[in-house]
Amino acid sequence: MSDSLSATADAELVGIVPDERTAAWPAVFALAMGVFALVSAEFLPASVLTSIAADLSISVGAAGQTVTVTSLVGVAAAIFTPILTSRFDRRLVLWTLLSLLAVSSLVTAMANGFAMLLAARFLLGIALGGFWSMAPALTLRLVPAQSVPRALAIISAGVSAAFIGGGPLGAYLDALIGWRMVFGLSAGLAGVALLALLTSMPPLPPQTTPRLGTLVELLSRPSVRLMLLSVLVIISGQFTGFTYIRPFLEHAPQLGVTAITFVLLGYGVGNVIGNFAGGAVAGRGVKLAIVSFALTIGILALVMILFGASSLVAGITVALWGFAFGFAPVGFQSWMVRIAADHAEAASGLLTAAFLVAIASGAVFGGLLVNYVGGLGPIGYMAVATLAGALLVLVAGKEPPRP
Repeated sequence: MSDSLSATADAELVGIVPDERTAAWPAVFALAMGVFALVSAEFLPASVLTSIAADLSISVGAAGQTVTVTSLVGVAAAIFTPILTSRFDRRLVLWTLLSLLAVSSLVTAMANGFAMLLAARFLLGIALGGFWSMAPALTLRLVPAQSVPRALAIISAGVSAAFIGGGPLGAYLDALIGWRMVFGLSAGLAGVALLALLTSMPPLPPQTTPRLGTLVELLSRPSVRLMLLSVLVIISGQFTGFTYIRPFLEHAPQLGVTAITFVLLGYGVGNVIGNFAGGAVAGRGVKLAIVSFALTIGILALVMILFGASSLVAGITVALWGFAFGFAPVGFQSWMVRIAADHAEAASGLLTAAFLVAIASGAVFGGLLVNYVGGLGPIGYMAVATLAGALLVLVAGKEPPRP
């Protein structure tokens, strides 16, 4: 099916909500809350890793594999959840996935060994991949076409807030109340998000029946393949750098733990602001949003390599980095809903899977670079990957048609 037909389907689908008066904005904010709860739970182990390892008598490296398990399971869940749940009302599926998050966090809090911990993170992977594969696509049915970029920015703000909730705040609460109580709070947050969805989400009966053939058909579209390749290149670079930002901050500006916490907080705050700025830019042009954020991160990475020995430069650069990356989720999601609105949930699943693969591969590759090159290695690769990705989209990408 050609991209022109996709554009036609896009117009038909987004027409389900005819005007702003009937838009389900409370449901959009509830989706953002669900995303915040899920992504916070995903990032929490990184901020409490040493506490988990010490309590369960396992190595820090083994404890770190809980993040890998979540990502790998999330890839499969993102692809297959829309297919396996195609006969069910979408709000029922979302309710189930958030319930699974609550169970996962509770089991994590009660884990008495490594196997139980991995099982809990396996459940989180299902919830994370499944929820993320559906949330962006459902905005097409909740708000009018012209409001989709704004709705996607609100949902993506949940990710930005999670960089704070799952990072600096998680580490602080670990020292205050212990890692098990932190995951108990994560379960409570999932319950609040579930309540918000229960009270705000309108009925969303399935409109299409995604099949494996749907994925093949989507992958046959040049625009979809370019989008996924761009995600793999740019996001792998982003998370190669971000996953190992602490070794860089310890090595170049030689910051202490407290200073690093504040630098990461600056990243999170910048990311929240960037999310909404990215929504505004994506409303003007999806290609502009993606090229600008990737190019900016690449330039900032070069600044960090050349001038990062200054603690002031490092702090400002990381905050600007967070702001620039705020454009990424809404930019790629806006691209997706424009080129594949006729199979929005399946396309969203592919996009989510690509993100998770890029995150996992970036973390693995970054680890190799840290071991063999040092703290500057991941930042160097981030510069190369994001600049290459920006060039790829600039040269090969076309502005997708507006609905």
